[in-house]
Amino acid sequence: MENDSAPIVEARSLRKDYGPTRAVEDISFKVSRGEVVGFLGPNGAGKSTTMKMLTGYLRPTSGSALVAGIDVAQDPLAAKRLIGYLPENAPLYDEMMVVDFLNFVADMRGVNGPERQKRLREIGGRCGLMDVLGKNIGQLSKGYRQRVGLAQAMVHDPDLLILDEPTSGLDPNQIVEIRELIKELGREKTVILSTHILPEVQASCGRIIIINKGKLVADDTPEVLTGAEGRAVVRLVVKASNGTPLSESDVRGALTSVPGVVAVERTDGEGDGTLGFRIRAAGALDPREGIFRAAMQGNFVLLDLHRERVSLEDTFRQLTLGQGGSHA
Repeated sequence: MENDSAPIVEARSLRKDYGPTRAVEDISFKVSRGEVVGFLGPNGAGKSTTMKMLTGYLRPTSGSALVAGIDVAQDPLAAKRLIGYLPENAPLYDEMMVVDFLNFVADMRGVNGPERQKRLREIGGRCGLMDVLGKNIGQLSKGYRQRVGLAQAMVHDPDLLILDEPTSGLDPNQIVEIRELIKELGREKTVILSTHILPEVQASCGRIIIINKGKLVADDTPEVLTGAEGRAVVRLVVKASNGTPLSESDVRGALTSVPGVVAVERTDGEGDGTLGFRIRAAGALDPREGIFRAAMQGNFVLLDLHRERVSLEDTFRQLTLGQGGSHA
């Protein structure tokens, strides 16, 4: 009997070496049932290698990958029954009609009996393939080929979908269509999604894992990674209340004393007689109320005060260009 509280995916100190090159180094994480997880990293970071180890297509040099408690290396067939996998370059047979290919996949997946045609009709409808079932796959656009790739991953109704760059090479309209389909699937499946389109991850994933140079560097919610939850960043511009020149050290001291403020950086003001600052706050405390009080007590006027939202792209660049530490 399945334990719904147990993670559906668990990576335990996964490592993969290609000769002298270490592609993945001691990566560990868990994914619970029903999560939609974005799996990010720059080119060459080890994303696809990690996904291939999770799905059993690559054996790790050390460590283990478990799906619903099943060690993928020790019992790959049992694990793969629970996984739907769309690799970055989906292996499709161009000379086969879509309907024949899906029936072929159903054969391979053991989907037989009266349920097969019902399942194929359902998948064909959900993936928008009903109008092209009689066409050869080689005649299809990139967008429709990706739909066929998604359909083959879903034929056996898996608990877990692992999708590697599912919108790669698509035009903007096709990206929106595939994104909506993935969001719909995320309401009923566990999804691990790798993509370079960061706004897509931010919009559809409840959790983000980032790896760089084979190592895990972040594992948290989009809200935490972008500063919307904790680690607030506030920008402000001030001027003197009585027309006398401002003392930067006095203003900086007043701002530093605000509860929760951990850093005060000087930025551009708005002309003569003004000073600009960028403030970082720790935890979930919003420092703006304290800044208002500090301004009244310090006899300076706030010309501008707003909380800044750090983009996921900013966080990604900081973590993968070696400017930040681990959020795991």
